[in-house]
Amino acid sequence: MFFREKDAVVFTFAFPIVLLVLFGSIFAGDLEGTGVTVSQLYTAGLIGAGVMGAGFQSLGIGIATERQDGTLKRLAGTPMPPSAYFFGKVLVVLIIALLEVVILLAIGVTMYDLDLPSEVSKWVTFTWVFVLGVSGSALLGIAASSLPRSAKSAAAVISMPFVVLQFISGVFIPFTAMPPWLTNIASVFPLKWMCQGFRSVFLGDGGAALEAAKSYELDRVALVLTAWLIGGVVLCLTTFRWKNRRDG
Repeated sequence: MFFREKDAVVFTFAFPIVLLVLFGSIFAGDLEGTGVTVSQLYTAGLIGAGVMGAGFQSLGIGIATERQDGTLKRLAGTPMPPSAYFFGKVLVVLIIALLEVVILLAIGVTMYDLDLPSEVSKWVTFTWVFVLGVSGSALLGIAASSLPRSAKSAAAVISMPFVVLQFISGVFIPFTAMPPWLTNIASVFPLKWMCQGFRSVFLGDGGAALEAAKSYELDRVALVLTAWLIGGVVLCLTTFRWKNRRDG
């Protein structure tokens, strides 16, 4: 169903790619004393934003629309177990996020001299950050789909907080350039930690100087992402509705 919606597919894939090309080309240059370029910083950050966008934003808007047009109500009346619906949604998000990462890495390597890590440990880190990030984002997207009152308002309700999170979570602006109160707010949400985990993989030791703690804090990354994964399950169980509010 997702891949039949051509406009949704194009927007989901194109948005982080367009931002990477634009910001990477406009703000070229080195970040003094780190050995990391601005374009490489954007590449790592937009990988995190692309992964979360594939889960939180895409599912939040998509499920709200399916609830509005009656798709969820019809599915609830079929013999299909509810778990099959959610498993299918998460599987789609995993595929989209993986394709998104491959495309963004290809752009980073070919256009911005991003070096892919050669150590196995780096790819192990990438794997658990990716899996925890995708799973948690998908669950949050499912839970957030209950917030919009209609399909028409879904894009605004879901997209606005996601855009704000990108600007305060180190996707576009290094934490060293932001006031502490903004970084404290960002630290509550998973996007900041996802981006931090991906930067640890692709930016190496030089990029650690751009973090608020001057370290990637991978143990804390794992802890926060796991907490959001568990919290996402709880939110889905307590907030998800198969019917629109006006249907009772």
